[in-house]
Amino acid sequence: MRILSGIQPSGKLHIGNWFGMMKPAIELQSQGEAYLFIANYHALTSVTDANALRQETLNVALDFLACGLDPDRTVFFRQSDVPEVTELTWLLSVVTPMGLLERCHSYKDKIAKGLTPSHGLFSYPVLMAADILAYQSTTVPVGRDQKQHVEVTRDIALKFNNMFGTVFTIPEPSIRDDVAVVPGTDGQKMSKSYNNHLELFGNEKELRARVMRIVTDSKSLAEPKDPDTCTVFRLYRLFAGPAETQAMADRYRAGGFGYGEAKKALFEIMQDTLEPFRRKRDELARDLERVEAVLRRGAERAQAAARETLNRARTAMGLDGHGPRQ
Repeated sequence: MRILSGIQPSGKLHIGNWFGMMKPAIELQSQGEAYLFIANYHALTSVTDANALRQETLNVALDFLACGLDPDRTVFFRQSDVPEVTELTWLLSVVTPMGLLERCHSYKDKIAKGLTPSHGLFSYPVLMAADILAYQSTTVPVGRDQKQHVEVTRDIALKFNNMFGTVFTIPEPSIRDDVAVVPGTDGQKMSKSYNNHLELFGNEKELRARVMRIVTDSKSLAEPKDPDTCTVFRLYRLFAGPAETQAMADRYRAGGFGYGEAKKALFEIMQDTLEPFRRKRDELARDLERVEAVLRRGAERAQAAARETLNRARTAMGLDGHGPRQ
């Protein structure tokens, strides 16, 4: 099984990114041959500052390596270090129906939010298809809201294979219903755009302040409380084990337990969990050549796989420079 996943370098990562994408991606290391890329080509549809893109790309690399990604078990690389993907995008574009792209939710949603349309934004799913197909990926872990991207990839690959012969593996989406939806400080889904996030590698003072600002109801200290409707508890149980979670829930329901104390417990368990990651990140940040070597090695492995796929596609389409086959 060859598994592919990617993440855009579009800002500092937060707790929602960790539980929603990073932790599941790192766990893939034990489930099959994992490819994980930093999607800096994709980020160009929203990031226009070159220095910012370089820095955020480096930040993602540092974050993943600090959180336990093993480059000996995962092919970890920058998307832009595999230029074969952009040529493959063009080869896939010529078989991709306009109507297929016009029906994509992500394009329509961004336009509805006022984003200026560009060809890159419109053809984004074709580049995503090239990312998946270049490595002959069999499995693509996605949330339910991203399932359409894999379905589009399947449609493109099937059409290409029908027209030119079997070149691409048809990938399957892996829908992870167990991936947590992480609430932000206001109870909505955690997102930088809502400014309700808790940074993964933020400083201790800022983290404490943001935890203490988590919105709760107005129940008094003495009143029993429902843990399942409390954002503080919902965040706490993401970090805690079963016994700790049950003990906290019991204290909520018994009364005499205030939200201030619950927030303090949340902050402490977050600090205990994240501190080893932060120490590792600081160590890596002092040795950026080591990080760069990891990305170069990953790119070499990814490029070898992508080049093989691209050559097969070129030959199938008659771009190999030879005369007609007899």
